[in-house]
Amino acid sequence: MIHPRERTESSRGRRTSGFAPRGEPVRRGLGGARRLLPALLAVALAAAPGRAADSSELAAQSLLLDAQTAGHVLFAVGAYGHILRSGDDGRTWEVAAVPTQATLTAICFPDERHGWAVGHDAQILHSDDGGHSWTRQYQGPDLDSPLLSVLFLDSQTGFAVGAYGQFLATADGGQHWTARRIIEQDRHFNRISAGPTGTLYIAGEQGTLLRSADRGATWQAMAAPYNGSFYGVLPLGARTLLAYGLRGRIFRSEDDGASWQLVPVAPQGVLATAVRLPDGVIVIGGAARTFVVSRDNGRSFTAWAAPLTTPVAALAATADGRLLAFGEAGLTALPAP
Repeated sequence: MIHPRERTESSRGRRTSGFAPRGEPVRRGLGGARRLLPALLAVALAAAPGRAADSSELAAQSLLLDAQTAGHVLFAVGAYGHILRSGDDGRTWEVAAVPTQATLTAICFPDERHGWAVGHDAQILHSDDGGHSWTRQYQGPDLDSPLLSVLFLDSQTGFAVGAYGQFLATADGGQHWTARRIIEQDRHFNRISAGPTGTLYIAGEQGTLLRSADRGATWQAMAAPYNGSFYGVLPLGARTLLAYGLRGRIFRSEDDGASWQLVPVAPQGVLATAVRLPDGVIVIGGAARTFVVSRDNGRSFTAWAAPLTTPVAALAATADGRLLAFGEAGLTALPAP
């Protein structure tokens, strides 16, 4: 069950009573520690010291919030500034050298050499050696506004989005970042993704669904089928999309977001992450014991009783075809659905 977070997690590593993946902050001006939107999944941090794990094994068992493959290398990020790197499809890990202990929420490698990670303290980290070492490339003026997602189209063109409508763009590999307002409302952007034709998508709170057909220069609102939070858009083809979010809501579009159809599913928990496996099977997960699977390109979904009882923030398919889940329990290898 998804519960409101009572206090925010400190970006400097202090323990709190709870943690909302992707670093969702408290809404300013509402008084007290009130959640600004339902979490991707609400999890409790283990009773451990407020510092980074001192081994790759411990780090792989700590809270992990995002993962991506780059060639034959798998990366994951999470609490305490952990950036993990695996060259054997997640069987063993090394902990990268990073300049922060702030929670990292997302990672992107457009190629095998260049990578970016974003997170708390409104910071962006960069690696130009395949993820072995990282430097801080950018830090925003408001440390209470985390960045929640990052996407690079190539080694030069990239975007970072996050809380309170944050949108940052670079055209020179992050040497310079430009902040822009792309909507009038002060809404949180949860994830930015790209389709096979180059169209970009942003999913956010209060029914926010945005699309860009010109590499992020301009953005248009898609017709939102629901006024709750969306946590991602999964492109399935040139014009076929899935949007997923709160209360088990999944919507499918065959006209690039001009119209949407609700895809009924049984679980009602938060759906926070989605992946399309090499065989075409789609898996969406999030809240504890909440997984759904589609074998017909997202037209229908059935519940899947995966052997994992804790919340999941990210799913990834490895080069050797395995399905990995990242979340409260760290890394978990799942059987084929």
